[in-house]
Amino acid sequence: MKRIFSGIKPTGHLTLGNYLGAVRRWVDIDQHRSDALFSIVDLHALTVEHDPARVLRLSRQAATLLLAAGLEPKLCTVFVQSHVDEHARLSYLLECTATDGELRRMIQYKEKGARARAAGESVRLSLLTYPVLMAADILAYGTDEVPVGEDQTQHVELTRDLAVRFNQRYGHVFTVPRATHPEVGARVMDLQDPLSKMGKSHENGAGIVYLLDDADTVRRKIMRAVTDSGRDVVYDREAGPGVANLLDLLAASTGGNPEALAGVYESYGSLKRDTADAVVEMLRPVRERHAELAADPGHVDRVLRDGAERARGMARPLVDRAYRAIGLMPAAG
Repeated sequence: MKRIFSGIKPTGHLTLGNYLGAVRRWVDIDQHRSDALFSIVDLHALTVEHDPARVLRLSRQAATLLLAAGLEPKLCTVFVQSHVDEHARLSYLLECTATDGELRRMIQYKEKGARARAAGESVRLSLLTYPVLMAADILAYGTDEVPVGEDQTQHVELTRDLAVRFNQRYGHVFTVPRATHPEVGARVMDLQDPLSKMGKSHENGAGIVYLLDDADTVRRKIMRAVTDSGRDVVYDREAGPGVANLLDLLAASTGGNPEALAGVYESYGSLKRDTADAVVEMLRPVRERHAELAADPGHVDRVLRDGAERARGMARPLVDRAYRAIGLMPAAG
């Protein structure tokens, strides 16, 4: 079986975009067809100013939601990144393999760094180097495939470059992974700004459906979604991004085709109502299961402890081999 690795960063409450763009595929496909590892990558949440208590709270919430969505510990490995030391151990070796220039070319570093400087804030060194930690997350497990959104493709390409460079310099240690992109629901847009991705850390949550929003809140946000200047319900992402986003959500929630669904509706109002109903029903079992798991935190702790132990057992031999290959002396005893 192919091995896949993917992670989710606890920088905000998980959204409908996270679910349709990643988590549902992990549940329905990836955990069944592969040797899959899914991690709450909490170390990545430290690259910007953060509240420690919030990171801790969101890490637990994310882990609970992944299990509520249907990740099955008997089929896959669910764990918290900081619980497995091999991520940080390998990251430094890869920092010694990467170059300053290729890290400064990372689009997210440019964008987030520019925003921080514009706000008069300092830019943490970890914002520059975290793509190397991401590479370590992937390479530590001999990963074959990395399911990611388009905005993370550049980081997987860096991971491939570092793996090839390390192997050429020090001998073959790492599998060179490839990025894979989900076909349906991969890019859910903000309901109030359909030209922007629905992001979990956006300051204004009016256009974001969170997985733990109650049914009335979900309906209200979708009924208030921005549409387009015309009246016809047509699937055209460029000319009518608002309506296209609603059609994408309805299609992803019902298993339909957005272009075919466009021909069913004569008004934006009926499209919004059906989309809201479909999203509410799709998320209902996730919310209900989350409530059950949140009431039993010991179960979640056991899953994460067992997952970290399993992940550690996979990563340690490979990372130890990388240490030997690069010239570090093994510890005695």
